[in-house]
Order: sequence, then C-alpha cells, then structure tokens
Amino acid sequence: MILKRWLVGDPLKTAQARHERLSKTIALPIFSSNAISSVAYGTEEILLVLVLAGTAAVAWSIPVSLAILFLVLVLTISYRQIIHEYPEGGGAYIVARTNLGENPALVAAAALMIDYVLTVAVSVAAGIAALTSAIPSLFVHREALGLIAIVFMVLVNLRGVRESGTFFAIPTYFAIGALGLLVTVGTLHSFSTPSVTPSPTNPEIPGKAMESLTLFLILRSFAAGCSAVTGMEVISNGVKAFRHPESKNAATTMIWMSVILASLFMGVSWMAYHYGILPKVDETIMSQLARLTFGTGVVYYTIQIATMALLVLAANSAFAGFPHLASILARDGFMPHQMATFGDRLVFSNGIIILGFFACLLLVIFQGDTHALIPLYAIGVFVSFTLSQSGMVKRWLVKKGAHWRKKLAINGIGAVTTGIATVIIASTKFMQGAWIVFLLVAILILIFQGIRSHYRAVSEQITLDRRGSRPPLPRRNIVVIPVSGVNRAVVRALDYARSRPGEIRAVYVDLDPEESAKVKIQWAQWGGGVNLIAISSPYRSVLGSLLEYVEEILEKEPNTWVTVVIPEILPARWWQSILHNQRALMLKAALLFKERVIITDVPFHLTR
Repeated sequence: MILKRWLVGDPLKTAQARHERLSKTIALPIFSSNAISSVAYGTEEILLVLVLAGTAAVAWSIPVSLAILFLVLVLTISYRQIIHEYPEGGGAYIVARTNLGENPALVAAAALMIDYVLTVAVSVAAGIAALTSAIPSLFVHREALGLIAIVFMVLVNLRGVRESGTFFAIPTYFAIGALGLLVTVGTLHSFSTPSVTPSPTNPEIPGKAMESLTLFLILRSFAAGCSAVTGMEVISNGVKAFRHPESKNAATTMIWMSVILASLFMGVSWMAYHYGILPKVDETIMSQLARLTFGTGVVYYTIQIATMALLVLAANSAFAGFPHLASILARDGFMPHQMATFGDRLVFSNGIIILGFFACLLLVIFQGDTHALIPLYAIGVFVSFTLSQSGMVKRWLVKKGAHWRKKLAINGIGAVTTGIATVIIASTKFMQGAWIVFLLVAILILIFQGIRSHYRAVSEQITLDRRGSRPPLPRRNIVVIPVSGVNRAVVRALDYARSRPGEIRAVYVDLDPEESAKVKIQWAQWGGGVNLIAISSPYRSVLGSLLEYVEEILEKEPNTWVTVVIPEILPARWWQSILHNQRALMLKAALLFKERVIITDVPFHLTR
C-alpha cells in the first residue's frame, strides 16, 4: 500500500472529478500526441514502398502526401461534427451504435481497441528507433527500452488525467517546437538550393526486390502513409475530459491538432523529396533530415531527443482513449463492469493496466521493430473512421435539422473517402499481416457478445420480477463445524457458531481410534454441550468425508440452509503458510459452488 501511494499518489475524492477536467492547452498534448507524432514515420513508410520501384518513383511521395493531407482535412471537419453531435464522447462506437446498430458498433469498438494497443507499441518502438539512430550502441537493447517506456507511461497515467497531462505537456510542446524548427529551417533552405536526385540504386534496404511502378504500388505507398492520420479520432472519444463547454473546447483542440499535423507532415515529405532522402535500415528519415539541416551538433541531438519524446509520449493518447472506450463498453455490458469504475485517482485504472500489458506483449512478440508493426497499424482506425462517417450520414438523413444537407455532404465525403482508404489499406496490407487484425476483431466481437450474454443471464436469474417470485419463507439452519482436534482455533469458531441461530454440529473425521478417543475427552470439556459427530474414513480422506456429510444433509433436508463454520489458523509470516496444510482453503473451494451451503471463515491469527 505504501509503494502504491508513492507510485500513484493519494486517493482523490469523487467531488474532485470536475477539477480534473482538462483545458485546451493541456488536452492538446494528451489527445493529439499520437496524430502529431506520426509525422516521424508517415513519410518514411511512403518512401519505403515507392523506393521499391527505383529512385525515380520517389517523386510520387508528394502526390501521395497531398492525398493524405486531403484525408486529414476531411476527417477534421467530419469529427468536429461528431464532437458537437455527441458531447458525451464515445466516438465511432457511440455513433455506430446509435445509427447503425449493435454489430457495426462492436466492429468499430473492436477495431479501435486493437488500434489503441498498436498505437502504444508502434509509438514506443518508433521513439526508441529515434534514440538508437542517434546512439547506435543502444540498438540491441531497443526491446528492453521499449518495455521500460510503456511501464513508465502506465504509472504516470495511473496518477490521474490532469497530473499526467501536466507532466507530458512540456516535453510534447518542446517536441512540436523542435520539429517545427526543423521543418521551417529545412523548407526555407530548400527554396534556395537545387533539388537532389537520389542515387539510382538503393543499397540501404537489403533483401527488397525491385518492382515496377504500378498503380498498385502507389496505392500501397498511400496505405503505408495513412498511418499519419491515426489518432485523429481520440478527441471525439474523450470529449467529457474537457472543461466546460466540452464540445467547443474539444472541437477547437481538433483544429489545433490538424493544423500542426498537416504542416509538419507536408514539410517532412517536401524536405525528403527535395533533398533526395531515402530510407535506411539503421537511421530514420527524421534523423537524416536533421543531420542534413543542422549537422551533428547540439541542435541535431536536440531534435532526435524531441522526436523520441514525442513518439513515446504519443502512446499517451491511447492511454486517454482506450480506458474511456472500455468504460463505455462496460456500461453497455460488453466488457467487465469493473472497467467502468474509477480508480483511486479518478481514472479508469483497469483499462490503463490492461492496455499497458497488451502493448508490452506486442512489443515483445515483434521485438520492438517499428516496420514489423506498421503493417498491422491504421487498419482498425480506418474501419472505425468509415463506420463513424456512415453512421453520421444515416443520422442526418433521419434527423435532418438545421443545415443538414451541408452536414450530410461533409460526412458523406468522409464516408466515401475513408471507405476507399480502408479498402486500399486492407487489400495492400492483407498478406503483410493485416489478416491478423481482422481475425482479432472477430475474436473480440465474440468476447463482447459472450460477456453481454453472461450479464443478461445473471440479470434474468437474480431479478425479483420473475413470474412466481415471492418473499422466502423462514428456513432451518444447520451449522457444521469441521474439527481436526480441540484447540483455541476450534474453540473460537465454536464460540462464533453458538452466537448464531441454528442447530450446531461439530464433525470429526476419525482416522486414528486412539487419537479420536482423546479428542472426544477434550470435546466433553470444551465443546459447551455441542454434539460431536465422529465420521469414519476407511480411505483416510478428511476432505472427502466432510463433503459427503454435507451432501447427506442437503439430500435429507431439502429446505434447510447448511452453514459451514471453518476454523482457520493464519500464520504470522507469509512463508510460514507452506508449513501448514491448506485443508481450510481446499474445503472452502470445494463448498463454494454448492447450492444452499454458506461458508463462514473464523480466522485465528498467530503472533509469531
């Protein structure tokens, strides 16, 4: 408990929840770091595909980047409408559930949850890649460094929304400023220098076979670059985290995020094209651009540190979005109810911990390799994009209202655009590992439905509104005390049992006639007049004999409660438990699922 308080902090009162709301200045680094950080690898992913057709194909990076920029514009306008229409948050899941039905909503939720896990893994892996580009000797330790970063993120987020936002705000703004400096200086410098034609060969990417420049290859590069727009939905999921007026503040933050993302992304794409930068195995595009623009001095290392910080902190947007989405699903019965419960620091602690666990698992499976994770990335979020936009189209057709035709047109363009992008991403990345995402989405939906089915069954069985239900009549209670010998623990349990109504029976399993005789003599003195029943056990099974006796009572007395009062000796030290049999624990486990059996544990605490 002391360690928990030191790591997470003291509990916050429920009344303090409104003070934990976020201003636009703090919300920007929390909700936007994922989208903005993608500029560090979006252009690189485009070039990794185009370069397969030779260096001449690199020129297509600009048209592809402009297409992605158009996506950013469409999504910004579309999600602003969702924010104003659904101020309670929930994003694609709420929109799809309200307008398209349960199954599309579960598809959107499953896709988003997978994408949030991938966001953490990809962001951290890319951040560590930026660090190892500057310090190559750390390359072999990238997996361990990534795990440390994720654990650190979990701990900071467990401390509370406002505290984590304040903690991450300064490094995030510092990173945005550093990348803005790189793009500004590099772009201005490019206007006064001739463009560079890349080398006609590409020795930096071994093992990649050359391909022809086809429409399919260009579409593949577009699909790879679409990782640059992931994270744009996070603000719509967490509208309620903003200060009043929530929708207005969230929509304003959406604009800020989009402007920063678009400027940095296009700046990096232009600089990479103008200076003839090609991807390398051991150095990122951002590192090459920073070294080319500022040399290898202090500014270069500052930009690398800033890039690494932004990429690692980008995972924070997933820690903001995943728990909120999980809480809404739990409220609707599709996830365990404890996911909707606030922790000590007024955050959804269970969701934060689960997200961190699966992100660590993913990082270990893919050995911290950004390019191995990227093919799985963006698919889920584009599925949710399409469903949310389609849901809004249906909403305007049904609801109409003021300016509904303009709103319909905006969301209609969004639905068509993101739908086409989803098809392109799914078809071009399917064999690279995208099929795993579709499989996981199907599995998650089955899990959601299984959880919902369980909760419905529980509700049906415990409700008082069932036909024929009536207040129960009084029942007889038989109290059974298992006795292994006469000692202070047993006498304590007997004392408790005699304070309760019901017939008391002490039960002793006779394994040794000589020992049994001693127990009966002691019980006559200490038993307080309670009858001691000795059961013979030819196979020396204490637990089995006790269970048979309880079953016999249940069979003979169908309208009787059986309360089993268990004397349990608890050692003073945890390691002393291995020196005692666990008969009490096994008996409790065996009786727990028996109808009409109540288990009462009476502990006797040892002092040394």
